[in-house]
Amino acid sequence: MTGGRFAGELALAAEVADRAGALLIERLGRAGTVRHKSPKDIVTEVDNLSEELILAAIRAVHPDDSTLAEESGLAGPANGRTWVIDPLDGTINYANGIPFFCVSIGLVVDGVPSVGVVRDPIRAETYAATVDGPATLDGRPIRVSAKELVSDLVISLTIDGERLSERLGAIRQAIRVTRRLGSSALALAYVGNGRFDAFAQTHALSAWDVAAAGLIAERAGAMVTDVTGGPWFDLARPTQRFSIVAAPPAHHDRLLALVRPAG
Repeated sequence: MTGGRFAGELALAAEVADRAGALLIERLGRAGTVRHKSPKDIVTEVDNLSEELILAAIRAVHPDDSTLAEESGLAGPANGRTWVIDPLDGTINYANGIPFFCVSIGLVVDGVPSVGVVRDPIRAETYAATVDGPATLDGRPIRVSAKELVSDLVISLTIDGERLSERLGAIRQAIRVTRRLGSSALALAYVGNGRFDAFAQTHALSAWDVAAAGLIAERAGAMVTDVTGGPWFDLARPTQRFSIVAAPPAHHDRLLALVRPAG
């Protein structure tokens, strides 16, 4: 696994994500106590155990870095380096035994996503990238879809806003099919090797959903923006206020126009 000037951080993130993924597999079917964070969002005992494992491992090697984790929030000194962690993306899937979830670990340096690892423990697959290196799947370089026609695209899609039914109808008429699998980070990473031709979510994402996977998609050749066409990552953006449109450059503008909320 290569990573340019972030090779050490990439190796650490991959190793820790693998360990956290092994914990998820070990506890699958035994998620422990389930708590409601909101009417439609839950957290399990395993989310917390995975997060504790990741934080301890990172702090042991980089004690001067800050961390932003889904369950415990922001902690540590402000030195321009922040590890952004989702210990279990796809918690509802996990708690229900649906085998589509992941561990996501990113490193943001001076506001720029610079290291990203998404570990799929069910398939024993690791997507990874650095800002100055290639995107990889299990160490092999990957590239986005090369499909020529928008009508052939298979898209991970979650949208909101006005005239929703009308917009969904237009999208589904323009492309082949949409899917929504329950783990944004893993679905976005799938853009990196064309399992999804594109990913679009117009609302309800947070930094830990996109920091690693967005970088992976981008380094694999995708054009990645927010739903306005602007920068896709801002560490200061509030929780659940991120949006992402990631697609091969030839199709990004068309997809952006289809999914953008009215007005």
